[in-house]
Amino acid sequence: MKSKLVTEQSELEQALALRMDVFVKEQGVASDEEVDEYDESPSACRHFLVTDEGEPVAAGRWKAFEPGVAKLQRIAVRLPYRGRSIGRLLVSAMEEDASALGYDSAVLDAQCSAEPFYEKLGYTTISAEPFYDAGILHVRMSKALR
Repeated sequence: MKSKLVTEQSELEQALALRMDVFVKEQGVASDEEVDEYDESPSACRHFLVTDEGEPVAAGRWKAFEPGVAKLQRIAVRLPYRGRSIGRLLVSAMEEDASALGYDSAVLDAQCSAEPFYEKLGYTTISAEPFYDAGILHVRMSKALR
């Protein structure tokens, strides 16, 4: 498995197709809620793609949230690849990238079903109550990167 920063439009298209499969087809998120201005180009934010022998298996992105804080978003792993530490690989690559660019911490809005996964990666829930995003319950979580 290999995680890489997306630099080509074709890689971004692979990441978007993967996210559409996971979030729109599998989880029922509206397609207009899944894609936004940060998906217009590889440079719109920091997109990442994990491949297995060239096949896209996971994708995610991060962007500046507030000074020193990166926000990880749109983290998706194809169903047959879940439970194989690919999500951990992806999140770690995004955290390392954000840290290398001077970010001290990261936040993310995790689906409640994924909260235990992110806790294992060192994230702490900081929202007082779960909230809906795209019709799915989420919690905001945070982690120091340095």
